[in-house]
Amino acid sequence: MSFNSKKQLSQFLAEDIGKGDITSDLLPKRKISVRVISRENAIVAGAAYTKEIFKLKGCNAKILKKDGSRIKPNQIIMTITGDAKMILMCERTALNLLTRMSGIATQTNELVKKIPNKTKVYATRKTAPGLRYFDKEAVEIGGGKKHRLRLDEMVMIKDNHIAVEDSLLSIIKKAKRKYKKFEVEVESTSDAVLAAKEGATIIMLDNFSPSQIKRTIKVLKNHKLRNKVMLEASGGINSKNISKYGETGVDIISVGSITNSVKGIDMSLEI
Repeated sequence: MSFNSKKQLSQFLAEDIGKGDITSDLLPKRKISVRVISRENAIVAGAAYTKEIFKLKGCNAKILKKDGSRIKPNQIIMTITGDAKMILMCERTALNLLTRMSGIATQTNELVKKIPNKTKVYATRKTAPGLRYFDKEAVEIGGGKKHRLRLDEMVMIKDNHIAVEDSLLSIIKKAKRKYKKFEVEVESTSDAVLAAKEGATIIMLDNFSPSQIKRTIKVLKNHKLRNKVMLEASGGINSKNISKYGETGVDIISVGSITNSVKGIDMSLEI
């Protein structure tokens, strides 16, 4: 666990506590044992961070279902012992992170199972501010890939960059002069060919239908360019159509909904 993630967990807890848990302050000093229980089928993600949240307030947590474990309803994910006030003070922050991360991992894994092994599901930067590190970690636990965590990790030339530059070729040449690897978002087969010829590492086929992707791949093969680039399908891809995109032969399928429209897993903390 990185230093930054520990710092963020402490900030999450402080945000919820404010000046103090005035309700739990009404309780007598008492040591208790509690269990975190799942109410539905899921893949666990965030157990280690949940344990750390309780640890920040002097509680001892034992993980029974590690990150990546498949769980069924009423299974115990972890047990926690400690002062009652401290456990209740941590309860909501811990469960919020655990249920969200587990929801992301579960949703990601459902998509991964619908496509060929050679094609990878990638997360996007469509995450809640402050939660990106944890959201992308959950994607990876679910069998997906993180892609860029921050803007400084890789050049990704998108439509608005092209609009400002007013030339796809011009901005690609600028990227080539400074960076060995870069990604280009395109909206047509001809632009995909241009990007491939100019040495793009990854070409994002934005809002292409599966049939459009297949045609583009055929054209790239005719130009002997297909094996020189990775192809990414993006835009409007979900659990209902991802299988069709997986059949096209792309290398990457990026899905924003796994982090920006996640449904948390139903879990509860019981004394």
